[in-house]
Amino acid sequence: MSAIPVADDVLGPDVAVLPLAKVSEAMGQSVNKVRQLLRDGQLLAVRRDGDLCVPADFLAGATPVKGLAGLLTVLQDSGFTRTEMLRWLYSQDESLPGHTPINALRTNHGTEVKRRAQAMAF
Repeated sequence: MSAIPVADDVLGPDVAVLPLAKVSEAMGQSVNKVRQLLRDGQLLAVRRDGDLCVPADFLAGATPVKGLAGLLTVLQDSGFTRTEMLRWLYSQDESLPGHTPINALRTNHGTEVKRRAQAMAF
């Protein structure tokens, strides 16, 4: 995978991110487990003010948003870099519920989001 992007370069300062310690706390897992989720491609991280952080939108309570890990796999298999994945997840699309792929995932429209990601590969 590509290098970890800087949050403000990719997401802008208005997107909330959580340092790994906060993600660990929210998930009830160790920081090492969160790092493993990052290595396994189940979550993506960015750097903000030098800290490794996960966008808050990627969590639904104590778990990653349903369908996120599979979507990240599809995007990676399509050749997307981490930066491109993040930009796509937060890109505006008025035809999607929630108007961005990440918001559509959060509102249980993962099938449509994954379908669009797969279509981009061809």
